This record gives sequence, C-alpha cells and structure tokens, in this order.
Amino acid sequence: MESTTFQTRLMSLQANMLNFAYMLTSNRDDAYDLLQDTMLKVLDNRDKYTENTNFKGWVFTIMRNIFINNYRRVVRSATVIDKTADCYHLNLSQDSGIETPEGSLSAGEITAAINEFPEKYRVPFSMHVAGYKYNEIAEKMNLPLGTVKSRIFFARQELQTRFADYR
Repeated sequence: MESTTFQTRLMSLQANMLNFAYMLTSNRDDAYDLLQDTMLKVLDNRDKYTENTNFKGWVFTIMRNIFINNYRRVVRSATVIDKTADCYHLNLSQDSGIETPEGSLSAGEITAAINEFPEKYRVPFSMHVAGYKYNEIAEKMNLPLGTVKSRIFFARQELQTRFADYR
C-alpha cells in the first residue's frame, strides 16, 4: 500500500479512534495521549500491515494493546513492597488518622460506642472487625448465618448514624 493511501486511511479513522480511546481511558487528556501513541505506533509499523486485511481492526488492536500495556505499567509502579519488620502497619491506610490526637480521640469514641452496644450486637461486630468471617462467627456463637449478618449490619448502621457528622 502506498504511503499516502495508508496515511489517508489512518486519518479517516481518527475520530473513531478518539472515541475508542475515550471509552478505554474515561479521561479526555489520556484519550488524546493514547490516540497519539497509537498513531505513532501504526505509522512506525506500516510495513507489518498486510494488504486485504481489516485495517480498522488492526489499528484498534494496536490501540487496545497500548492501553493494556500502559495500565499494567501503572499498576506495577503503584505496587509498594514494604521490607520493614513492622508488618502490622501494612494493612493501615496511609491516612488512618491514628497518629494525630484527633484521630486517636475519634478511635476512642468509636470503641466506646461499640462497647455500649448490647452484647448480641457487640460480640459479632467486634469479631467481624477482628477479621473473622461470617460463617466463623456463626459457628462460634452458635447462631444462624443470617442472624450474624443482620446483627453486624445493624451495628454498622448504628455507628454510621452516631458518627454521621464525622463524614
């Protein structure tokens, strides 16, 4: 295929490619970046395109592969490996608020509110927060699974209404 014909076909797909890029990225700037990367890659690899094959499909496959590769690169770079001995900090969110006086006060208030619950709500909720699964709580308390789930749900609702002004 001649160079001008190839470029003309590619330029005629640009609007469709931008729509597809926006669908993949959900961000206008990222869609334009993806479109530009795809156009460059297609032009660099025009010798690999074989005549009488689906040109549009070939171009969109290149765009999708670029998007997937970029996404994987971002996920890999966002992965944090903690090699410290304090492994118990791994599950805390970075802005847990425990380090600040306000954060420890609110944690104390939440603990006090949980301790005020009747035992039938406090025990399953505390076990759930501690990491027990619903079925484990049901076995230990000798209760039906649905009862455990509803008690945890009601305890969570009560905390949300008590601390609604913290949102």
